[in-house]
Amino acid sequence: MPRQMKLIAFMQAQNCSNYPASWRYPSSGTDWHDSRYYQRIGRILEDGKFHLAFFDDRLAIPDRFGDDFALTIEHGIRAAKLDPMLTALTMGLATERLGIGCTYSTTYYEPFHVARSFATMDLLLGGRAAWNVVTSVNNSEAANFGRSEHLAHDLRYDRADEFMEVVHGHWDSWEDDAIRNDKAEGLFADPAKVHRLDHDGRFFKSRGPFTVPRSNQGHPVIIQAGQSGRGKTFASRWGELIFVIYPNLAVGQASYREMKDHLAKTGRETTAIAPAVYPIVGETQAMAEDKRALIESLAKPADAMALLSEVLNYDLSAKDPDEAFSAEELEAISGMQNIRDRAVKMSGKPNPTVAELVRASGRGTIRELPVFVGTATSVADQMEEWFTTACDGFVVSATHSPGAYEDFVRLVVPELQRRGIFQRDYAGSTLRENLGLARPERGSWRRAG
Repeated sequence: MPRQMKLIAFMQAQNCSNYPASWRYPSSGTDWHDSRYYQRIGRILEDGKFHLAFFDDRLAIPDRFGDDFALTIEHGIRAAKLDPMLTALTMGLATERLGIGCTYSTTYYEPFHVARSFATMDLLLGGRAAWNVVTSVNNSEAANFGRSEHLAHDLRYDRADEFMEVVHGHWDSWEDDAIRNDKAEGLFADPAKVHRLDHDGRFFKSRGPFTVPRSNQGHPVIIQAGQSGRGKTFASRWGELIFVIYPNLAVGQASYREMKDHLAKTGRETTAIAPAVYPIVGETQAMAEDKRALIESLAKPADAMALLSEVLNYDLSAKDPDEAFSAEELEAISGMQNIRDRAVKMSGKPNPTVAELVRASGRGTIRELPVFVGTATSVADQMEEWFTTACDGFVVSATHSPGAYEDFVRLVVPELQRRGIFQRDYAGSTLRENLGLARPERGSWRRAG
């Protein structure tokens, strides 16, 4: 069988998709706070044989710009956020084969809590759960958890490494055959096959034993999106599905080869790498281009400034758009440093201006990601070109919801299936089976990476 493309839907449990202007699109749903909204999208994705839908999250609304939330609330810039775990479970219970993922931070939660939440969801969904592991990015998130400031970039990843060790250690507590359910003998489970963790480390102390047995896929699939130098090290150690952002195909090809080579050296060569993209599809090229023009017209300058201040953990309100950053100011950016580094590279200057940083990031616009525009044939051509040289699949982002997913499933999916590069049905009942990932043995995480 030819190599098969992985398709993942990039979801938000909030008033807009990851394109902040999506709520302004004429046909975008306004019932984002209703369980039926997410159940409908889940069924659309499952009809399209998507492998996975995962929910992004931040632990604060974007209020770093001017240290004020008024701009965010007024313009609806990711202003309302539901709990992603509960929202994801709502979608999962309305589907049977679609993988269901959720973002949880290693910076402000506790490992035992996260391990139990995801292990529970994995059991309830029959082995379809995934965890998108993130380190939180800004001071607003810190303030919501009673902290005076955010952890430094590399320190967040040091904490995250130990966090993952504790979570995996708890997930390993129950051996696969521990439960006996022997009513005649009165034996529920074999005590010799349930183990305490007894972790005592730099950041965490957690005893166990864990309260949730292993699921039929072993444990939830790990999604990771680290793209800074330290983030790549973390992703290569833990990531089973790596979510990336490539500005264009040439960069994608080089980055894909580099990451695959690195993963092979660490024993993680089966890991799938999937860049985020915006597909805009129409029955004709002209219809698709008109749709793109409407979508782009919805973005406002406020969107970019609010979201860029959020992810950089840096208030841009005090600087003129044409004012260059000093070396000290660039060093003070403690959020997503890969955006800062991209601006330096694209501008060709060691000290880019605010305007150059905005342009390089594409934040608040659909230019933040590659955009595939056209008919079903044209969009499939673009996806196939990337798939053959730069990725293992795609994180499909919605320019508006649920319409963008409806169009993609109705028009593009059949064309990808006709070409034999995307599945016509699910390979199995668990997410690991459908992604082609092996069921992890207890303790296998200690040997990988």
